[in-house]
Amino acid sequence: MSDDILQCDVAAGVARVTLNSPGNLNALSDRMLAALKHKLGALAQDTRVKVVVLRGSGKAFCAGHDLKEMQAGRAAPDKGAGYFADLFGRCAEVMQMIPALPQPVIAQVHGIATAAGCQLVASCDMAVAAEGTRFGVNGVNIGLFCSTPMVALSRNIPRKMAFEMLTTGQFIDAPRAQALGLVNHVVPADALEEETQALAQTVAAKLGAAVRIGKQAFYRQAEMGLADAYDYTGEVMVENMLLRDTDEGISAFLQKRKPDWAE
Repeated sequence: MSDDILQCDVAAGVARVTLNSPGNLNALSDRMLAALKHKLGALAQDTRVKVVVLRGSGKAFCAGHDLKEMQAGRAAPDKGAGYFADLFGRCAEVMQMIPALPQPVIAQVHGIATAAGCQLVASCDMAVAAEGTRFGVNGVNIGLFCSTPMVALSRNIPRKMAFEMLTTGQFIDAPRAQALGLVNHVVPADALEEETQALAQTVAAKLGAAVRIGKQAFYRQAEMGLADAYDYTGEVMVENMLLRDTDEGISAFLQKRKPDWAE
């Protein structure tokens, strides 16, 4: 897909994916969702990429769904029921692709991240926010409860705080988002690019195979009971230990030298 609504560049193992629709605050329009699905699918197969950074152009990270498109969907004979079901299904598919991606995904957030835009941040593995950024699941303010954004949000922050955000429609600032666990770091706006890239490069410098194994295990064990989680992650540790590059990494550490990793 050559559409420049979504831009991507890859350097030093980091893919920077930019939502490029500043005129509607990078809303998750039909075109944007299609572009994201296509790009995430391609990145999953790209062995050059060890980390993905997701960011927005213009004034904001992402303002959520495109309300004008949604209202236009009401013109259908079923008053939009089919379109809405398809839209939310497509959006949910994209959101689930992010934790399923082999590479860690870092949200680089500025301006606002609202409704499905906040969901996008919550779906990423990590997030770095600029000072002054605001987060909200504010659909209730216009009569639409953010039920699908709630799924990712309630898995990131304490339930009572998620429920308060969902029912009041009030925004939280970046320090509050960090305190609640929605973002990892809050940095000055003029340092956002540099700080996000530093985090990405730190992760990209690790053994890629180990990070891929670990990311998959991180999400799978979180859905298990305690005993099953330990059984499963024990098997994952064995798999990891048997990698040639893990053997080399441990040997290099013991011998006080830099590992000679094939990857």
